[in-house]
Amino acid sequence: MHTVSFDGGMRFTGMGKNGRTASMDAGVSSGGTDSAPSPVEFLIFAVGGCSGMDIVSILRKMKCEPEGLTIEISDERAVDHPKRITAIHLTYVVNGEVPEENLKRAIDLSLTKYCTVANTLSSSVAITSDYRFETS
Repeated sequence: MHTVSFDGGMRFTGMGKNGRTASMDAGVSSGGTDSAPSPVEFLIFAVGGCSGMDIVSILRKMKCEPEGLTIEISDERAVDHPKRITAIHLTYVVNGEVPEENLKRAIDLSLTKYCTVANTLSSSVAITSDYRFETS
């Protein structure tokens, strides 16, 4: 079972079934101390992390693992409460010798088939992506 426990102020600690923990906090304007990522930030991180793990795994199978991969993530939110996320855009920044066609295929497979987080959100959040190559 996963749990989330109140630690005081607006700080909470989540614990996974495996016992690993992560802290969450609200910004000062919301009564927190801004000492940890917010729950919404964790949701955004989760999309990037899930997709990134898929892409590295797929590219490894294609025998062209990147030397580096950074996912830049922007989001759009509704103006009115609950201020839900309406759009997420992921930019995959790749270092290393990865054929462009392989990268395109890996991104497509992640976002349409394998990434649990992206596919969970995709019915209510517009998820788009692009990529660029950078040299180390």
